Amino acid sequence: MNGILCVNKPQDFTSFDVVAKLRGILRERRLGHGGTLDPMATGVLPVFIGRAARVSDILPDSTKAYRAGFRLGCTSDTQDVWGKVSEVSDKAVSRTELLDVIPEFTGMIKQIPPMYSAVQVNGQRLYDLARQGIEVERKPRDAEIFALTLTDYDEDTREGTLEIDCGKGTYIRTLISDIGERLGCGGIMTSLVRTRSCGFSLSECCTFEQITAARDNGTLDELIVPVGRLFTSLPQLRLNEAQTRMYRNGVKLDLARLRGIKQGAEQYAVNGFDGSFIGTALADFESGELRVGKNLG
Repeated sequence: MNGILCVNKPQDFTSFDVVAKLRGILRERRLGHGGTLDPMATGVLPVFIGRAARVSDILPDSTKAYRAGFRLGCTSDTQDVWGKVSEVSDKAVSRTELLDVIPEFTGMIKQIPPMYSAVQVNGQRLYDLARQGIEVERKPRDAEIFALTLTDYDEDTREGTLEIDCGKGTYIRTLISDIGERLGCGGIMTSLVRTRSCGFSLSECCTFEQITAARDNGTLDELIVPVGRLFTSLPQLRLNEAQTRMYRNGVKLDLARLRGIKQGAEQYAVNGFDGSFIGTALADFESGELRVGKNLG
């Protein structure tokens, strides 16, 4: 069994919990996931099965999309409603005021990783330190926000919803906290749904119940997406039988003998002689060789 199974992660499950449960359902040990979700979050979690797990760290599309609920006038130690919440301000914030500051948080921005995160400082996870009541200095990190849209806001309750398109490694609760700070009233995240990840949308995701039912009625293969779908944005190479054998053995190939090489294109999706995706490769035009990237074996 090889490919991607896109799961709609339920609340109160860690990403590792999802993998552990699927190992039992699928009776498959070789599983990995694409993009960690916090336990309170729900939504798109691609799970890589079998040989597909080898490419989970080199996906061409690392963008994410989220729908996040928020409340202004509050702060918490975790920057969300699941932490220790404090009311800090009764300042009124109009929809217009909120819309005026949103453009400041689009494009390339800086974020300080929250203490309740998996970032390591001096070999220790920040959330381990936070649970001991220890706060350490964190260096700001780059984050890219492609689009930030206010889809709902109630001026009386100061609660609303944001739609966010962003790059890998963005902390949505930190984004909301920073917006609240900029407005002078504080802000916390109240809900989080990931609506897109690795090119998969929420509508393509399955629940544990649907996956179990598919296993029992013999239709599980219909839910598993071929890994090659994630690499369709790359230039495609199709090897002949001899070249496929050489590639699988890690042998560099002569660019001059390959069809489909494009001048200036460095990374390729590699398909075997039967048309199936077998990995990635890098074209070295100086040496005239195609070097194996990730080989699915």
